[in-house]
Amino acid sequence: METENHTVIAEFLILGLSDDPKLQPILFGLFLSMYLVTVLGNLFIILAVSSDSHLHNPMYFLLSNLSFIDICLISTTVPKMLVNMQSQKKDISYIQCLTQLYFLNTFGGMDNFLLTLMAYDRYVAICHPLNYTGIMNPRMCALLVLMFWIIMFCVSLVHVLLMNELNFSRGTEIPHFFCELAQVLKLSNSDTHINNVFMYVVTSLLGVIPMTGILMSYSQIASSLLKMSSTVSKYKAFSTCGSHLCVVSLFYGSAIIVYFNSSVLHSTHRKMVASLMYTVISPMLNPFIYSLRNKDVKGALGELFIKVASCSFWIKNFRTKFILRPERQNL
Repeated sequence: METENHTVIAEFLILGLSDDPKLQPILFGLFLSMYLVTVLGNLFIILAVSSDSHLHNPMYFLLSNLSFIDICLISTTVPKMLVNMQSQKKDISYIQCLTQLYFLNTFGGMDNFLLTLMAYDRYVAICHPLNYTGIMNPRMCALLVLMFWIIMFCVSLVHVLLMNELNFSRGTEIPHFFCELAQVLKLSNSDTHINNVFMYVVTSLLGVIPMTGILMSYSQIASSLLKMSSTVSKYKAFSTCGSHLCVVSLFYGSAIIVYFNSSVLHSTHRKMVASLMYTVISPMLNPFIYSLRNKDVKGALGELFIKVASCSFWIKNFRTKFILRPERQNL
């Protein structure tokens, strides 16, 4: 097969979830609904945290950052998929594919780091409550989040620069619903040894180290809970970790299947389903998990909805009195 340089290849073909034309309207409606629910749900979490002064602490600062990253993560893949479904096309330009790779790796890595930092936050709050304000101070949290952003921007940039040196055949088809790094590397006609080594090293470091941190944090939390004599104290302490544990299980479970246990995936469709879990399903469920299991978040959301309803009422009243009424008088 004749090999074309990457500068000649103008686009790839993303095969998507299904080739059946009858399923396209159903999939379009389903993913559009999921995207809107994800964006609105996480946006409400951000607004609730920022509008309630009681939630201005490290735990909810990290939660609002997680919601922001979840919005960005799903916006990296789903809008392009919806456009292709609507236009009945499967193309994605070379530049768009590299851009999608860059931001997908960045936001996925940030999700990883934030979940680890949230686990450490719970560890300090339960195991060292007297030192919590000193250890988890706002400035330290902001610096850690900024450091994680810089790390992921640099790592993703290296991925893209290495990818830009590869060659691909004309009409390369990607059996996925987005430009997934490992999948695109398999389709290259060039030697991808350096790319694969860098990908596996980075994935191992950015996956194993944070996961180890989470496991160590929760092992210490479990040890502290066993030492508590009060059942009420145990339940209260564990309830603050329940939402985070659900999100961690959902995110890491699907990520492990995709990146660390590829032998289990006997078909491309199974790998796409696993990818859906951490790129679409997890960002969509996170707001519900945190709002349903957290009384503070539920209270802040209730107050936010009351404020929105009050603003709507006053806007409607103002429009009726000062805009519509003078127009009727003139008539």
